[in-house]
Amino acid sequence: MDQTKNNIRALVRLFEQSDWDELRVETKDLKLVISKNANAPGLTVLENAPRTRLPSTADAEITDATEPAAKSEPAEIPEGLVAVRAPNLGTFWRAPKPGAAPYIEVGQKVNADTMVCLIEVMKLFTPINAGIAGTVVELVAENSAMVEYGDTLVLIDPST
Repeated sequence: MDQTKNNIRALVRLFEQSDWDELRVETKDLKLVISKNANAPGLTVLENAPRTRLPSTADAEITDATEPAAKSEPAEIPEGLVAVRAPNLGTFWRAPKPGAAPYIEVGQKVNADTMVCLIEVMKLFTPINAGIAGTVVELVAENSAMVEYGDTLVLIDPST
């Protein structure tokens, strides 16, 4: 079920970034309707079920009556450090492929254009740059871990 929920979240994120008004996906186990129109036919909201509301301009909800919504608190960033954050949900990759050298290591100097990782969503890879010059202090996200929008991936000290 976790992978299905992750795939649904990825579809919602991609939908939000598109210019589409509606998306319908149907498989033997799932029927998903995402619409920016709250009155779209086929859109159902389950009453009295735990809900996970994704921050969205789209009118879409993921509900699962068997699992409560997970709450994640943002990690506290030490003073003077800058967090490189996930721009979208996906799988965090430190290297371009298995067995390859990682993009960055702790102690490495980076500039704003240095690629620090990839985030994969349904076989689409987004390169993530440092966005600031400095020294890599900590690799927060674990390789191959699922990350959410806004999660801290890397901490950089811009003073060094």
